[in-house]
Order: sequence, then C-alpha cells, then structure tokens
Amino acid sequence: MESKITESVVEVRNLTTSYKERIIQDNISFRIYKGEIFALLGGSGSGKSTLLNTMIFLKAPTHGEVRILGKNIWSLSPEAALEMKLNLGVLFQFGALFSSLNVLENIMLPLREYTHFSQKNIQELAFMWLMRVGLKKEVANLYPNELSGGMVKRVGLARALALSPKILFLDEPTSGLDPSSARHFDTLITQLRGLLGISVVMVTHDMESVKGVVDRMIILKDKKVFFEGSLANLKTQVESLDVFLEQI
Repeated sequence: MESKITESVVEVRNLTTSYKERIIQDNISFRIYKGEIFALLGGSGSGKSTLLNTMIFLKAPTHGEVRILGKNIWSLSPEAALEMKLNLGVLFQFGALFSSLNVLENIMLPLREYTHFSQKNIQELAFMWLMRVGLKKEVANLYPNELSGGMVKRVGLARALALSPKILFLDEPTSGLDPSSARHFDTLITQLRGLLGISVVMVTHDMESVKGVVDRMIILKDKKVFFEGSLANLKTQVESLDVFLEQI
C-alpha cells in the first residue's frame, strides 16, 4: 500500500529531542506524504510519544525543524501557530474527553471555540461528525463514564475531526480495545482517509493495524530512524517479519 504521492505534509529535518541531558531522538529526518496513513513504531522508550508531541506543539525540539504544510511550526508567531493548530486533529490515547460534558458537548467544543457558526449550525455539525464516526444520535446525551472504550475513541475522533483538519494524529488509537473493535476502528480510519482526503499519523503498538492499514512507517531505535518505508520494503530487509515486529 505504499503511497505514490510525493507532496509532503510533514517533513522532519535533523531533529533532536531531549529531556534535560537525556537525548531521545538524535538528528533524525523523515517525510510524511499527503493522503497516507503513516505509523511511528519503536520499542518502549524509543521516543514515539515524544516525537508525536513535537509534531503537535506539545514539546519543543532541542534542534532541527518540524515542517508541517510547508512551515517550520516551532518558528511560527503565536497567531500563525494557532492557525496551524486548526489544521491538526489529535486523538489522544484515552480519548481525553471532558467528563463534565456530554458526548455532543465534547464534539461541539472546538466548533464553539474556533468558529463563528451559529449554535444551530454547530449542533448540526457535531451530529454529522457523531454519525460519521459510526455512532448513533442517541449517544449524544450520554456522558463519558457511560461509554464503552470503543465509543470513547470514536467520540474523541469526532472531536478531533470537527474542524476538518488536514492531518489527523492518533496516539495508540486501538489500545484498550478488543481485537474486533480494534479492526473496526482501523476500517473507520481507512474510510475517513478516503472520504476526507486527510493524512493520518499514528503511534501504535498494534501490529495488525500496521499490517492492515498503514502505508508507510518509521521504526525508531537507538535514538535514530532505524527504518523508513512500507511493510513490503521491510519484508525485504528482515528474515522473519512477524518475529521482527513482535520485538518492536
């Protein structure tokens, strides 16, 4: 499934990240292309979450650039940074829903905060996204503690998509889900990519997701990009793909 599109939406150039004296990534570079589903893989402690956070404005790099949609995001003015953030949707690992708000209110939140739409239009858009991620209208008035793990993920996804971002970042999107729910979530992501034309960047440990929906990936190891490419490329470089993936 390797992408044939060569327009970059994310370009990481000579990036170094660290916590105080501890280097997490050491001078790494890679590209993510428009319309592809791209995975960040690596063992525990390899810095996948740190790298994701550097791409979504949560952790500044020590050195190097993260260029998104052609702009170095860590050199933007506050106004330009906000404009860029509105192009990025983020689904955090555990959904990060506000427990005091019901499902519809959670989805409506970014629309209320960053658009000038009427209340009626905001509500209509929230219902549209609710149904687009495969949930029924009846779910709208439920609160997060009344939802299953899979439903929480879908509501978080609807909120991440509410502003129609160009790039969707997913942090362990299938963690905590049973195998059937995980595969349904994979299918949903693939369908949304096709429907919306978005680019998807995911941190994942789920090797079935990697095999089923990912176009290309990087594997982080020893502070470097150990591998960049498709699963087909990786197969040509390792003796046993399944054994290798289990070791990541």
